[in-house]
Amino acid sequence: MEDLKKKMSADMNDKEIVFSKSIKAGKRIYYLDVKKNRKDEMFLAITESKKVITGEGDDSQVSFEKHKIFLYREDFQKFMAGLEEAVNFIECSDANEYIARLNTEADEESEQKAIEEARENKLESEIKIDIDF
Repeated sequence: MEDLKKKMSADMNDKEIVFSKSIKAGKRIYYLDVKKNRKDEMFLAITESKKVITGEGDDSQVSFEKHKIFLYREDFQKFMAGLEEAVNFIECSDANEYIARLNTEADEESEQKAIEEARENKLESEIKIDIDF
């Protein structure tokens, strides 16, 4: 009886999907489903499905971890603004990290060149001194 209820519930949920888009990303799949509620209002259901393998060899089992977020029309703008801000932060942080790394490498190269030039100048002056004597 429980299985029948679950199946009927799944069938009901499938009927309320009016648009669906899946995004494959490595071991994860993201589903963007536009659904209608009982009042005929649309909302977005975002599902992350991650493949999980337990055990090894013949004893391995595959299952899927699922996480859902329901996003309603009145929250779209705030959610998108927050998402854009978070993505920009990550991209800028990555860019800043990259630039900092380049600057560090450039500083190390400059420092190394300065040390080499100083050594060469010292050797030249020592040679001159040796020649002068």
